[in-house]
Amino acid sequence: MADNENIFTLTDEEGNESQFELIGNLDINDNTYVALVPVDTKEGDEEEYVILKVEEDENGEEFLVTIDDDDEFDEVADAFEDEFMAEFDYDAAEQTSDNEEK
Repeated sequence: MADNENIFTLTDEEGNESQFELIGNLDINDNTYVALVPVDTKEGDEEEYVILKVEEDENGEEFLVTIDDDDEFDEVADAFEDEFMAEFDYDAAEQTSDNEEK
């Protein structure tokens, strides 16, 4: 599934492979979800991320699946948004604090 610890190669419905970088993971309701961004983004492209659910096969191997349930997806997307905004707010507050000390 992963080429290295943070890079994943995903295959779409048409068999096209793309590399994605892990930007976060969350455990919600006894399930694990990951947020990934494309590695090969062109300058000017809007940065979007993909949310996938981690599942295990009968051998205990992990694999990623799309989230088909709209309510489940909305809950997970909101949780990732909160997580990313908290990180952004923390970074912004830290920069403001550093500037005030100067």
